[in-house]
Amino acid sequence: MRIGIDLGGTKIEGIVLDRDGGIVTRKRVATPAGDYAATVGAVRDLVAALEQEAGARCPVGVGGPGSISPTTGLLRNANSTCLNGKPLDRDLAVALGREVRLANDANCFALSEAIDGAGRGHSVVFGVILGTGVGGGVVVDGRILTGPNSIAGEWGHNPLPWPDPSEKDGPACYCGKAGCIETWISGPGFAAAYARSTGMKATTAEIVTAARTGEECAQAALEALATRIGKSLATVANVLDPDVIVLGGGLSNVAALYELVPPMLSRHAFSDAITTPVRRALHGDSSGVRGAAWLWPPA
Repeated sequence: MRIGIDLGGTKIEGIVLDRDGGIVTRKRVATPAGDYAATVGAVRDLVAALEQEAGARCPVGVGGPGSISPTTGLLRNANSTCLNGKPLDRDLAVALGREVRLANDANCFALSEAIDGAGRGHSVVFGVILGTGVGGGVVVDGRILTGPNSIAGEWGHNPLPWPDPSEKDGPACYCGKAGCIETWISGPGFAAAYARSTGMKATTAEIVTAARTGEECAQAALEALATRIGKSLATVANVLDPDVIVLGGGLSNVAALYELVPPMLSRHAFSDAITTPVRRALHGDSSGVRGAAWLWPPA
């Protein structure tokens, strides 16, 4: 058995998987807001509760925001800012009294879907998060590809490719640049683009619902979203040429994207045809916590 922990901004979820990926038990607790020491303590206590129910001491994998800098050994780029600048992996290891494997949450998502999800049986899997932010992870032959700078898969902070005149420059991004893919195709980015083009404010769910009923502005916004996703994935295909692309995050639940995105991907990639399937995540919101557990593969 192995434990996976999904360290989120509002909740911490834990799961125990058996050798075959079956769920032994799972729990979730609230994340202590803005309190690093309390967050480490919450993970420690959650692991203890999971092990009590499982009846065994287990290896622990943790997925969370940001990544450990190879230069400093400290966490960086986390939207839970109290974690930034901290040796999170080392502090968790001390708190739990064992080695802890820590990975970016998008990498955990990709690993889960590669091992026993929508990417199962494929050698190269590109996992995509389309949520509050835009992230990604690359898994090759069942192993996460992180790279020497621990930024492999961070396609959301490349500029939107082949921009239309209305897309040039683009919105400001929290990373300090402008026009990042994330500012266009994340959930908030999609809603903001709709507001800019129509002068009306709506949530992503409201826009998608309106598009289903045939409302023209909403349909145009959804088609623009699919075009932007397709163009952006084409740059991934040109560099990585994955066997399968798996979508997760809130926008991955928009069924129309699986019809609209592949033609845009094929149109913009440097190939006469792109046969790479674009699939919805099999495990949905559970992929992150499952992937954290799979950081410890079966012996």
